[in-house]
Amino acid sequence: MKPDARPLRRDAQRNRDLLVVAARQVFAERGLEVPLEDIAREAGVSIGTLYNRFPTRGALVDAALAGKVATAVELAGRAATKPDPWEGFAWFLERTCELQAADRGYNELCARSLPEATEIEALKAKGHALVLEIVDRAQRAGALRADFRDGDFAFVLWSVARTIEATGRHAPDAWRRHLAFMLDGFRAPAASPLPRRALAPDEVAEAMRNLGDR
Repeated sequence: MKPDARPLRRDAQRNRDLLVVAARQVFAERGLEVPLEDIAREAGVSIGTLYNRFPTRGALVDAALAGKVATAVELAGRAATKPDPWEGFAWFLERTCELQAADRGYNELCARSLPEATEIEALKAKGHALVLEIVDRAQRAGALRADFRDGDFAFVLWSVARTIEATGRHAPDAWRRHLAFMLDGFRAPAASPLPRRALAPDEVAEAMRNLGDR
């Protein structure tokens, strides 16, 4: 709720709280594209009540998942201050992937943009600035290959997201092996010439919009 918004009536606030709890659970189990009618049913309210409280899917995603995105930003802040820059880089990737593996909705959110979820998009921008700092520290320490760019960080999220999607039910920790392979390839001593340039920020943004449209 916006700070300047009028307080909701008690019954309206109760319905809103029920919808947020239901959305958090259903998104985590089934992903962001679940029919909103299913969330209303889980909350025990009508679909009209859902739309009264959350006019767009993005508004509901904001209410349900902004806290988890804020947790990821907090983790990035901690990683950026670890004494060992490589440890900070690897630790942050592992913690991020753990969040993805535990929540299908969050996993999907990491691989796409959702412009209507304005609070989440603002948090992502804050997190991105911290990721740049984490990468810069690891490169200046000579631990992370010098040609790693922030667009390459998106590859980690996209690829691990698909691994989690494919293996989450029968091998929920398979992503750890996937990430370990990538981390070895990111180390400076393992670097060899790459076949193309990194994705530019606008290309990453376009890819995430495409995933969101899909």
